[in-house]
Amino acid sequence: MSGAQPHTGLVSRRVRRISDGQALELVEELAEEAAVALTFNGEPHAVMMATPLDLEDFALGFALSERIIASPQELLDYRRTELDGGVQLSLQIPPERMAALRGRQRSLEGRSSCGLCGLRQIADALRPAPHAGAGIVIEPPALQRALRGLQEAQPLNAASGAVHAAAWADAQGRLLELREDVGRHNALDKLIGALARAGIDTEQGFVLLTSRASYEMVQKSAAVGISLLAAISAPTALAVELADDAGMTLIGFARGERCTVYTRPGRMRLADARKTRAEGIQG
Repeated sequence: MSGAQPHTGLVSRRVRRISDGQALELVEELAEEAAVALTFNGEPHAVMMATPLDLEDFALGFALSERIIASPQELLDYRRTELDGGVQLSLQIPPERMAALRGRQRSLEGRSSCGLCGLRQIADALRPAPHAGAGIVIEPPALQRALRGLQEAQPLNAASGAVHAAAWADAQGRLLELREDVGRHNALDKLIGALARAGIDTEQGFVLLTSRASYEMVQKSAAVGISLLAAISAPTALAVELADDAGMTLIGFARGERCTVYTRPGRMRLADARKTRAEGIQG
């Protein structure tokens, strides 16, 4: 759109803060949220509410995590168009992939809090995930290092307090990629797209989420071969079941020096095996 201002992910707003009976006028940064429409081969597919940054990563990550395409090379063309009130992302994919997408009969109107809105059949939502590869083995200090890095690597959340992040760390816990969005699913899709564009092997690291680990977050991760997923909050029972079926290690309540490993604990190795003891799963 001619004359459109570049997106920064933040919008300044003058507000009145009231505390202890006193009012203070100040300018506060709010997380930017916009309607992002995805079309495939000219056909509308989804409208997501998202932070309008890193949208090329988002488009590729969404197409991969939803298994619309099987590889980055199948995204033949990408175009971004600024519209009044939102952004349109136009994706071109091979004809055979488009035929399969039409067959799924999916009409999705996304929300920043929902990853499965609009699915017409239960079977579409609960489709089986690919089985994870061998992946990596990490030790608790690597997860702790990644968590410390996560706190320092979220500029949008530091300014607004209103966005989620998905980060990629190597086996030593060094953060290599991070994406933010008002929607946790969108943040993960952006990260998946960034990994694909950079040619990063998804078996050589792990994903760290600032949200809970819900079923669809596990499903998206499994779709692109991620074998270890850690979240700072709890998983759902269905997420744990899917992760186990997919051979994925799922970690929840990753905070400080503590975490809970729900599935495939062999990928989380203690330096001293004698420290492992049987106890009830707890947060």
